[in-house]
Amino acid sequence: MAYNPKNPMEDRISDIGPRHYGEFLPPVIKENKGKWLYHEILEPGVLVHVAEGGAKVFTVRCGSPRLLTINGIRDICDVADKHCDGFVRFTTRNNIEFMVDSEDKVAALKATLKTYGNQFPVGGTGASISNIVHTQGWVHCHTPATDASGPVKVVMDDLFEYFGTMSLPAHIRIALACCLNMCGAVHASDIAMLGIHRKPPMIDNERITGVCELPLAIAACPLGAVKPAKVEVRGEEVKSVKVNAERCMFCGNCYTMCPAMPLADPEGDGIAILVGGKVSNSKSEPKFSKLVVPWLPNNTPRWPEVVSTIRKIVEAYAKDAHKYERLGEWAERIGWEKFFEKTGLPFTEKSIDDYRLAYNTWRTSTLFKYTTQLTQIGRASCRERV
Repeated sequence: MAYNPKNPMEDRISDIGPRHYGEFLPPVIKENKGKWLYHEILEPGVLVHVAEGGAKVFTVRCGSPRLLTINGIRDICDVADKHCDGFVRFTTRNNIEFMVDSEDKVAALKATLKTYGNQFPVGGTGASISNIVHTQGWVHCHTPATDASGPVKVVMDDLFEYFGTMSLPAHIRIALACCLNMCGAVHASDIAMLGIHRKPPMIDNERITGVCELPLAIAACPLGAVKPAKVEVRGEEVKSVKVNAERCMFCGNCYTMCPAMPLADPEGDGIAILVGGKVSNSKSEPKFSKLVVPWLPNNTPRWPEVVSTIRKIVEAYAKDAHKYERLGEWAERIGWEKFFEKTGLPFTEKSIDDYRLAYNTWRTSTLFKYTTQLTQIGRASCRERV
């Protein structure tokens, strides 16, 4: 119908955004919204939620890659249509959850998932390593210092034994962000892989005035490291910019505004490892991750240094932590000095916290306490005095 200026709301379609989420809820969940009492983990990857009236919903959780093919999505939909009346959900960690309203349906659902081979591994619940979340990486993003799906794939391949079992002291959340802009929020994960650039942007003076708005490139730098400049190109003076390398933190914001300031460097780019972050306030307050390995190379396609480093951390934690103790809580209990000793990771000056407000949490002693090396040095000193 044509627009009626006398009655502008007549026949107007106002709901033109996403459909209401309630349409995608299984009936048992919609009927008991706000009435769920508790949940239990029946076995790795299988949960049951119980409502006030006794209604139950059984969930089978499967791991999935973040980047899915059309055929993969069709397979997910086929399983959901066959067993779950077409309902399916993704968790915030990219796990797939198939939900049924009867325990009798769980066995048939799991049997169907097995027919797909390793496409739908069941697990990721309780004291396990859940699916690894990651950002865009080399596939889509313009400022990555590493790939995203590549390192995640090889790390999960190596740690897959911990996905389908609940043998760890507590759950471990691993995440990857391909640059320090961190759209993946890895600073709040037990183990974080962070892509880092180590060199300032290169300036293509021949292209910069043709493809960039120089004021935008200058204003994009959060540290004021980009300044206007005049340079000579082919005998002519042109407007450009210069970068104060000492102030640059290699974030790539200038490159976002100016394609003539590329930041990627095959030799300088790599991955830093941070540990100890968490969002939960159970047992202890939420924590930010702390840097433990400042740089590892992008040795594609299997990133062996990254894989071995993360395995060292996981195995040391699994062996030494108390039950229900998160990785960061374990490190704080034994002392970060002991953390480096037990994991076999070298301590470098890069791990010293120089954040402006760090003095609130600094241990003010100059000694690196509690380690075997310090004990041996102390004993040797005592013997010399005697």
